[in-house]
Amino acid sequence: MENFRLKVFRAVARQLNFSRAAEELLLTQPAVTQQIKALEEECGVPLFDRSGGHITLTPGGQALLPYVEQLKALSDEALTAVANAAGRNAGSLAIGASQTIGQYLLPNLVAGFLRDNPRVTLTAMSGNSDEMLEALIARRIQLALIEGPALRKDIHVEPFMEDHLVLVVPASHEWADNDVDIAMLKEAPLLMREFGSGSRRVVENALTEAGLKRKELHTTMELDSTEGLLSAVEAGLGVTFVSRWAVRNQLALGTLKLARVRDLKLSRMFSIAYPAGPEPTANAGAFRIFLLLRGTDLMPRSTGKKAQR
Repeated sequence: MENFRLKVFRAVARQLNFSRAAEELLLTQPAVTQQIKALEEECGVPLFDRSGGHITLTPGGQALLPYVEQLKALSDEALTAVANAAGRNAGSLAIGASQTIGQYLLPNLVAGFLRDNPRVTLTAMSGNSDEMLEALIARRIQLALIEGPALRKDIHVEPFMEDHLVLVVPASHEWADNDVDIAMLKEAPLLMREFGSGSRRVVENALTEAGLKRKELHTTMELDSTEGLLSAVEAGLGVTFVSRWAVRNQLALGTLKLARVRDLKLSRMFSIAYPAGPEPTANAGAFRIFLLLRGTDLMPRSTGKKAQR
């Protein structure tokens, strides 16, 4: 339903790169250039500034972009309305997920949803929780799946699954498969996610509630991914807290072990986030209901009893 030239314009405006836009659209770069040139002739003004070795939107392009986004949204709504009238979901759905959810849980969730809704075209992006909330408010995505509380008044969150964080140590570590006192964490080289990560907020809040102040932690490294944390622990650089889902494979292989911290409860809820106001409708609403009713049932089983602690 969307005008093809406007679709090409939207891709180039998002990428600010003709080659990447061509890859996204499965077109050749000359074909993209031709469509943009035809649209500029139709509008009577240049839409992109190609000088200076990089591409930027001209004032005309900046003025056009919001209307192109609105037309895309209207086209999607029309297609969805027609499909709903026929008793089936169709059209597009854009979601975002924090890194733990995106890497370890989202594939199963999306596969289950698309089995029930094969006519929906779903796109996903990932980042830390704060980045996904910014994308949600900017309307780049329709739903965000995040870890921990949103901490924003313009966002509504609904929990859909409980998660437990576990303390991971090298396989040869003296704490491996043992209980440790929380005070012992003061001396341990602790690896943490970056600021803005939902996982980091949950860990720091839980440790504070248990009586361990942030300034007492011996944080030796910050990394921007859970896989980076696990690789660093395997290299003997320290210990870390991660979701039980993230460490399943390493526990099964024996490359990492768990330690149990006495009197420390480290659990959180994975939540669906959407802009404050009415509940999502159409495809976003269908995915929300799907997560609330069936999300937990689609998760892989934990590997061994140790991974469940």
